[in-house]
Amino acid sequence: MTLTEKRAWIRLVVAVVTYALYAGLVLSRADGRALADVSYAGPLLATIGASILASIVLEVGLAIVTPGASRAIDVRDREISRLGEHVGQSFVVIGGVAAMLMALADWDRFWIANVVYLCFVLSAVLGGVTKVIVYRRPFPQW
Repeated sequence: MTLTEKRAWIRLVVAVVTYALYAGLVLSRADGRALADVSYAGPLLATIGASILASIVLEVGLAIVTPGASRAIDVRDREISRLGEHVGQSFVVIGGVAAMLMALADWDRFWIANVVYLCFVLSAVLGGVTKVIVYRRPFPQW
């Protein structure tokens, strides 16, 4: 497994775990109330920050644990990274359009913020899954 594939796994797992923590925190705070009435800003910002920090710490830890691993990135790594980013970006666009439509329809800020966050997470997950799959199979030639 290459270093860039390991980094893709780290980012994929961190995105899923931190979003699950966020969803659990918000749902546990509901306590029978409507979700839109739950205080979500603190947990949202905290889990985004934790996701960034965890990715950095784990990638640095990976570099420390595997000091002999090649840091060189070849053409295949660049192409896989580009493909994963392109595939994942679809959810960023979907989230942006959904947030705009929800704002125009005067939806509560809770739903708008959560749709944007969910789409960012789905973008990271879809991009990560794409990278991992392509690393395991021959790179498609178009």
